[in-house]
Amino acid sequence: MSDWTIDRAVTELLGREADRRDGGRITDEWPGLDLPTAYQVQDALLQRKVDSGEKVVGVKLGLTSRAKQQRMGIDSPLTAWLTDAMVLPEGVPVPMDELIHPRVEPEIVFVMGERLAGPGVTAATALAAVRSVHAGFEVIDSRFTDFKFTLPDVVADNASSSRFVVSGTSLPPEGLDLALEGCLLGINGEITDSATGAAVQGHPAEALALAANSLGERGIAIEPGWIVLTGGLTDAVFVEPGREISAEFTHLGTLRVVGA
Repeated sequence: MSDWTIDRAVTELLGREADRRDGGRITDEWPGLDLPTAYQVQDALLQRKVDSGEKVVGVKLGLTSRAKQQRMGIDSPLTAWLTDAMVLPEGVPVPMDELIHPRVEPEIVFVMGERLAGPGVTAATALAAVRSVHAGFEVIDSRFTDFKFTLPDVVADNASSSRFVVSGTSLPPEGLDLALEGCLLGINGEITDSATGAAVQGHPAEALALAANSLGERGIAIEPGWIVLTGGLTDAVFVEPGREISAEFTHLGTLRVVGA
């Protein structure tokens, strides 16, 4: 009989985050941590953050690539929460002294203009609810050693959420072919990877629809003004002091972050 509970899992994960320490998988000690229970942990973790003064500003998707889903044995992305404490203003260095082992991945970001509630949301109806499209970076920082976790572990850990950057440059979704929107990932000026928006569920709007429908099953809607990180376009790269990571998009501009 496990002595783990939702409350204990939340306390453990928040403690790791506050103390900048990683640790073993919770599922190794709590076999009963299945996916539905993990989302209960995630929601309870969010409530603790809100109770401490943070404000929900949006949602993110994780495991949006088919290859990552196959490795984790799932057929759709996971969702997690964004709060105002995670916002990293454009041009501000990644605060490595506040994080454990941060990695960065480029993303196509939506800012919502209308409320979006599942079920039954399609990519077309999802995109119609978007106000603006931006380049973005997510800084992920797992509370598990070496980023090694099961699916319930990472869901409980709010999908390794840590910080995110959204470009001040925006475009309306109309007229953009986001499946073909290219991204060149660079490290210290050298291109190391590339992708298009099709890397995210075939189209970022498909990811947005999946998020709306998944949240809808839990009675949650995506609200106007919320930020939606649609998922990493490339593999994440480690942040290091002085290392500049850039994402050059076809139409959405160029975004840069540096570790400090």
